[in-house]
This record gives sequence, C-alpha cells and structure tokens, in this order.
Amino acid sequence: MKFTLKNSDAKARTGVIETSRGTIHTPAFMPVGTQGTVKAMSSEELKEIGAEIILSNAYHLYLRPGHEIIHRLGGLHKFINWEKPLLTDSGGFQVYSLSSLRKIREDGVEFRSHIDGSLHLLGPEKAMEIQAMLGSDIAMAFDECTPYPAEYEYAVKSLELTTTWAKRCKEYCESVKRRIGETEIKRYEDSENSPIHPFIHSPIQSLFGIIQGGMYRGLRKRSLEELMEIGFDGYASGGLSVGEPKEEMYETIEFIAPLMPEGKPRYLMGVGDLLDVMPAVENGFDMFDCVMPTRNARNGTLFTSRGRISIKRTEFKADPDPLDPECGCYTCRNYSKAYLRHLFLSKEILSMRLNTIHNLYFYLDFFRKMRDAINNKTFSNFKKRWEEILQVGVME
Repeated sequence: MKFTLKNSDAKARTGVIETSRGTIHTPAFMPVGTQGTVKAMSSEELKEIGAEIILSNAYHLYLRPGHEIIHRLGGLHKFINWEKPLLTDSGGFQVYSLSSLRKIREDGVEFRSHIDGSLHLLGPEKAMEIQAMLGSDIAMAFDECTPYPAEYEYAVKSLELTTTWAKRCKEYCESVKRRIGETEIKRYEDSENSPIHPFIHSPIQSLFGIIQGGMYRGLRKRSLEELMEIGFDGYASGGLSVGEPKEEMYETIEFIAPLMPEGKPRYLMGVGDLLDVMPAVENGFDMFDCVMPTRNARNGTLFTSRGRISIKRTEFKADPDPLDPECGCYTCRNYSKAYLRHLFLSKEILSMRLNTIHNLYFYLDFFRKMRDAINNKTFSNFKKRWEEILQVGVME
C-alpha cells in the first residue's frame, strides 16, 4: 500500500491510497458491508455509484459462514464479487458491543456467539488469521474498545492490553510474510496468475493499528506513540462515537489528529454523521465508515441538498418531483417522492433498495465535493454551508 498526499487546506488534506486492487481517493467514505454485503446493494451497484472501498467485519464472517469456507471459495473478494479494495475490521468493536456475552482475558476475548450461544476465544493471532484467510487489502489490529464512560484506571489497562495485542498482531503478520518469502510476494504483485501461498489470498495485506485511551488526552497520546514504535501501515482512532458527548468527541479528534503520522492514512472508525465528519476532515482525518446512510435509508430518512427528510411525510403523497433535483443517482433520475413514499409505507423491498442507492450516492458525492473544496482551498466555506443545510434535521 502506498499513500500520497496531494493537496491541503489548513489541516484538511486530500490524498491517494494505492493498493494492488485499486486506488482510493481521500478523504474517503467506506460503505459498511458487515457480513459481506452492503445491505440492499449489489457489488455492481456500489461500483456504479463510485464506491472505491468497502468494509466488512471479521467477527461476523468468522461466525457465519466461516472464514475457512470463504477462503476455500477463493477469498472474500471473489465470494462477494468485489474486485476493488476491501478493509476488514478485526472484531474488537463487536466483542465490545457484546459485553454481556464476553470475558476479556490476556490472550484475547472469550465470548458466546450471538447466533447460537457457542463459546469462542478471539485473540490477536486468531483475528489476524481470520483476516488473512478472508484476503482483505487492509486489516485492522485486534483491540479492546474502551467504553464510555471509563475510569482512568480502566482506560490505562485497556490501552496496555490494546498495545500488547497490536504488537502480537504485527508479529503474526510479519511471521506469515517471512514464511511466504519475499520472492513469492513479488511474484504475486507482478502477475495476477502467479502462485499464491495456500494460507492467504492477499500476502501483501496492509495492517492498521488502533488508538485507544478513552477521553484522556495523555492516554491517547501514549497509545499513539506506542503504536508508532511498533510501526503500522496506517493508524486509526477507535473508541469514539460510543456514547460520549459531541464536544468530547470533537476535542479528542482535534487533539489526536495532528499527532498522527502525516505520511500515513488516518482513519476515524465508526464516525459517519456528516456533521461529525467535517470537523474530523478539517483536522486531517482521511478515512471514515458508518452504517448511518444505509440504516437511515431503510428507516425512510433520506439525505438531500436541502437537508434530511422523512419520506413518509403526507406532503409527498402526490409529489411528482424527484427526491433531490440536484442529485444524479438512479433513484432521483427515475422516481418521484410520491412513489418512494408509497413504497416505504407499503413496506416494499424496493423501498430499501432505492432509498439506499440514493443515500450512499449522496454520501459518496458529498465526499467528492469535499475533496474538490480542499483542492480548491475553499473547505471552510464548504463546511459552513453544509453545516447550515444538515442542521435542518429531519422533518417528520
């Protein structure tokens, strides 16, 4: 993986991440395909609306259908028919969210499956093995997501465990690369038809470390410094958007972003509300993911150039106009607000599809416009204008 900075406007920046499977322009939004599918969307539709990378989750795919099955069928890219870059989360956040079903140990997290109650142990080596067998282009180190609120002593222990696990993740990946050998990796890079190590589908997988430390600035700085000493291809800030007040999130973002390596991608995990994205971009973050556009679409909340709307509103009952006259998505080119309202109220499957196509197109187009604003050094005006639009909120 190669990351190149292109332009900047104060701290906001644009760049390019080059991988063996394609290029990602940053700031970038990654649609979330937790179980190998972005809900209601096919891979072809994601390509058509301009998605350059998607995110899947190792925890969920490990439980169902199983990483060994996906590996046997040619890796995750082939399994879901996605040829472009793919990032996999390690599962650290998922075991955090299943706090009632898990027990944290030094060697990993013991948890019960939310599907069938079976007992599992997920640790750093296992998380790396799963992601390697899935064959993602970018893998995330296994971490413990610090909850909010967290006492200082707990945040320290969580940080130390995350650093220990990050080191073990890096050591595991390095050992795999040594077993494959530099010659085999070079052959893989040079030819699509070259032999691939039987254990993994992507021997040139990149690895990102995850910063923890709760809302404590000193711990955040310490976590980052320890990760930088280990050395990763990119750095992510985790443990945000977990229930903390917006002001604390913004303060943490503003504090940690400038400390992160300038020449590496900066990933803000799980933050996708555009009102939160813009301050993060303003401070130098490059990568984002969130279920917000797809989940809102299924619930009938749609993003437009005039603010968010609820498609179930009575005023749209006979409205012949497109959802957003400024939008070029398939939905807005072909269907009226009246039809979208009818589909939603009738609980038709097509409602979820058309709404999701629109919301994801809106998000990806928003990021394109945001990159243009940074390149043209007009990001401050862009942010101010869109804050006014997005703060309109949803009119029920």
